[in-house]
Amino acid sequence: MTVSVREVAASAGVSVGTVSNVMNRPDKVAPQTVERVLAAIEALGFVRNDAARQLRAGRSRSIGLVVLDAGNPFFTDLARGAERRAAEQGFSVLIGNSDEDANREAAYLDLFEEQRVYGVLITPLGDATARLERLRERGTPTVLVDREAGNARFSSVAVDDHVGGRLAADHLVSLGRRRLAFVGGPLAIRQVADRLAGAREAVAGHADATVEVFETESLSVDQGRAAGERILARPAAERPDAVFAANDLLAMGLLQALLGTGSVRVPDDIALVGYDDIAFASAGVVPLTSVRQPSERIGYTAMDLLLREAAGGAGFEHERVLFTPEIALRESTLGRRA
Repeated sequence: MTVSVREVAASAGVSVGTVSNVMNRPDKVAPQTVERVLAAIEALGFVRNDAARQLRAGRSRSIGLVVLDAGNPFFTDLARGAERRAAEQGFSVLIGNSDEDANREAAYLDLFEEQRVYGVLITPLGDATARLERLRERGTPTVLVDREAGNARFSSVAVDDHVGGRLAADHLVSLGRRRLAFVGGPLAIRQVADRLAGAREAVAGHADATVEVFETESLSVDQGRAAGERILARPAAERPDAVFAANDLLAMGLLQALLGTGSVRVPDDIALVGYDDIAFASAGVVPLTSVRQPSERIGYTAMDLLLREAAGGAGFEHERVLFTPEIALRESTLGRRA
């Protein structure tokens, strides 16, 4: 049975307003009264209805975060950083997994708007500008995460994926690899397209080097394994001698497929580079060379921008934060080191 504020007030011998002050502004209430009200709350098992209180106030203390794939450790780390910054200011984070599905993304944005969240962080699947503009017009601050804003009306926090793609391909070419393959998709995802563009730019400086694209349906281990099987189906002389995967999950699937037959050696026959440098990248049978993103820092910074925008109101100047990636070199390209 739900206990009401009136019952707490009656048990403590105070007014409903005093109970409200104890819960929201205890500094305005005498210490002895605070103790009496808290004792009544504990004895009766009262639980405050924060949802109703927040809706009456017009805005909740929750912030919505929409990510492309909650199963990807990169987004887990990003969410951890966002939650850490939110908790510092007394906010909670509601996470929605679009699972690379535009309809699910739209459903989460609708849900967060209905719940009157304090703001929204989002890694959009495609061009969600029009939908996000409507959120902003209705008073919900929005920040793009792991995606550069192409619109001055939005703040964004991202990594320069074009540079990241160049780093990966430059490294492979420096090792003497010339038949590069890029595995990733859908190419409609901006981050994937930018990583491919960077790799192509790096290879363009070498007349004898090429990049072949193996587009995938998603950025998953299963899709990486399927791409690996497509590569293995070719005669050895027609296979790429290096693969750049758009993320580490794809790279892990590729590694499973390539090593599974025992006929391909990594990196001797095919060198492999991933992207994100998730914790598992260094723990595989063949530790993975990967382009590193500061995932927790991205989430923390995006949340900080959102909170500052909400506090600054119409006068807030939107910011675009762009981190520079690094490459973590391991055995999947360098081989075993003594």
